Amino acid sequence: MSESKNKQEKVEEEIEKEAQVDLEEVLAEEGATTEKTETDPLKEEIETLKAQLEEQENRYLRLQADFDNIKKRHIAEREAIQKYRSQNLAQDLLPALDGFEKALASASETPETKALLTGMEMVYKQILQALKNEGIEPIEAVGEQFDPNYHQAVMQDSDDSAESNSVTAELQKGYKLKDRVIRPSMVKVNQ
Repeated sequence: MSESKNKQEKVEEEIEKEAQVDLEEVLAEEGATTEKTETDPLKEEIETLKAQLEEQENRYLRLQADFDNIKKRHIAEREAIQKYRSQNLAQDLLPALDGFEKALASASETPETKALLTGMEMVYKQILQALKNEGIEPIEAVGEQFDPNYHQAVMQDSDDSAESNSVTAELQKGYKLKDRVIRPSMVKVNQ
């Protein structure tokens, strides 16, 4: 009996070993497929997250560039406003300045009006100086070549002593604020 028991134990051990080997093989196969199925979703998720991160970085860079452009444009607008802040005042004062010039040109100097004319000339010079301090200056016209950016031709002249296309007379003074024309000079141009 002991022999048959030994044989039976040996057979059981062999069966158990074979079952163990079969189980390990099955588990190994299942483990491999389980790892593949687990890695594939992880890899996909990693790729998706990488793509989202790249998209967000690009979006951030575009927003940063837009912000920088808006900031630069705002600074440029602020500088332009500061540079040309006195334009409206000058446009409102120019007709009064024209009236001053006409009054000074038409006034006859008599002993009674001499003091008044001197006072008006002083006020006129002070107004011109105040405008100059703000960057507003008259446009030179007479004797200059006609420039449509600074002059407005309203009449033609036929003067042989003057160059062709030159300004022979100024009918109304023009003014510019720094590099911007506030009002072009109304001029007579030689043919």
